[in-house]
Amino acid sequence: MKKIGLLGGTFDPPHNGHLLIAEEVYRALDLDEVWFIPSHIPPHKETSTTEAEDRVAMTEMAVQNNDHFVVNTIELERSGPSYTIDTVKALLETYEGKEFYFIMGGDMVEYLPNWHQIEALSTLVTLVGVQRFGYDLQGPYPVIQVEIPMFDVSSTLIRERFKKGESTKYLVPQEVEAYIKERGLYGSK
Repeated sequence: MKKIGLLGGTFDPPHNGHLLIAEEVYRALDLDEVWFIPSHIPPHKETSTTEAEDRVAMTEMAVQNNDHFVVNTIELERSGPSYTIDTVKALLETYEGKEFYFIMGGDMVEYLPNWHQIEALSTLVTLVGVQRFGYDLQGPYPVIQVEIPMFDVSSTLIRERFKKGESTKYLVPQEVEAYIKERGLYGSK
């Protein structure tokens, strides 16, 4: 049975922290692939201001040099909020013979008790938590903990840096940085 890591997010924009998380979990759990799943409308966040096609293009650029990273747009193909339980059920129906590992940061592990249908979700996938500064990976649901090198970067920080005209070198892949500047995303100059 193929072991697939699922890394969901708005990827607005995708950054080297996302790639580091995916690679470290891939190696630690001996996964076959990690699928990056850009979200449509995450229920816990405000709507993204960046078009889905731009977020997908940037995510594809970010993962293009890694053979075991794949972009899956299943959430963008549905309308309405992107609940993880719905995505996982759709993936299980579409991709038989695969075992899914849902990867999340420590901030999301703390928030798990508030997730839509978390009890059912925790029986369908293996939950995987990675450290994020200031968050605890302990909680009421079984979560495999994967230690990763600390790389405290966020999409919010990157958007702010583009808006201010500051460097994002080594925070985002070069292709993503070039795309953002070319398209004038995040107020980049």
